[in-house]
Amino acid sequence: MEVDREDGRTPTMLRPLACSRTVLNRAHGSASWSQGDTKVLAAVYGPKAGTKKNENPEKASIEVIWKPKIGQIGKKAYDVIHLISEYQVVNDDGALLPCAINAACAALVDAGIPLKHLAVQLFCAAVAICCCLAETGCIILDPTKLEEQKMKAFVYLVFPNSVLSVVQDSGPTNDEPMEHGIITSVTHGAMSVDDYFNCLKSGRAATAKLSNFLRSRLQNRLPSDLLGDT
Repeated sequence: MEVDREDGRTPTMLRPLACSRTVLNRAHGSASWSQGDTKVLAAVYGPKAGTKKNENPEKASIEVIWKPKIGQIGKKAYDVIHLISEYQVVNDDGALLPCAINAACAALVDAGIPLKHLAVQLFCAAVAICCCLAETGCIILDPTKLEEQKMKAFVYLVFPNSVLSVVQDSGPTNDEPMEHGIITSVTHGAMSVDDYFNCLKSGRAATAKLSNFLRSRLQNRLPSDLLGDT
């Protein structure tokens, strides 16, 4: 049973996408990403030389600064590569985290970060989407804020970007192609294992549109070996 959506979309239809690069002058890379009325600005500063004594250059840090539209600024550090990524929420109308991840991917590519670190390869070659589970069991993609609040559960999914695939030796070497994998997922609410895998299936099917859109906006910033044939 399908769910009637107030904006007239079908369950698997995404909201209009918009992306702009180099939107901030002082950042090494920046981008804005919009999905419907949800919009996030992302900025990347670095990479730069470490400042700590005896710091391992192969395992420095990434500092994430999160600026909500209203509320306290959040900050967290990860052991990846020494750079700063900053996010400003312009408007939150649902699927905020996937929107921010897509903005981050665009900003990293805009900054021209060398894809020598696996974690950065995955981040630059990723697309994110939100899948919701309605009380009726129907799965809808890219929800608005109101739709999120009405859903039984929802999951944020981050998939490898098959169009902006990482360098050949960075992906799985077994029998499963990189584009069939998943980088991470974050769930809210309770859903069965079958519902979760149905969300994975629906989310993965929708990534082709996100991948093609991202490629069209970032094409002149990507190394030729990531672009493939045009």
